[in-house]
Amino acid sequence: MTKKIGLAMLALAVGAISTVASAHVDVGIGLVAPAPLYYPAQPVYPPPPMVYAPPPPPVVYGPQPALVYGDDDWRQREWREHREWRKRQWRHHEERAREHAWHERDGRGDD
Repeated sequence: MTKKIGLAMLALAVGAISTVASAHVDVGIGLVAPAPLYYPAQPVYPPPPMVYAPPPPPVVYGPQPALVYGDDDWRQREWREHREWRKRQWRHHEERAREHAWHERDGRGDD
């Protein structure tokens, strides 16, 4: 039995020594990358509003002034316009007379 108690004491001592032996100092060397840097995003500004100017005024080209040579005075111009007017009136009168004759022939006179 003393042998058994001695073995138990020895086992207990070995167990105690192993816990004391496991208390050791660790030395480690590590390479650590620095943390990534955070930059706030640049603000995004919308473009300024479009400003429309009124369009430039249109360029209008008129007919070129013509020089008239000769003796075309206002009396001749008036007479020419009067003749053209009389010709139009005569044509209108003739057309009305033909229509009237046509209606008279069909029996649809102006009653």
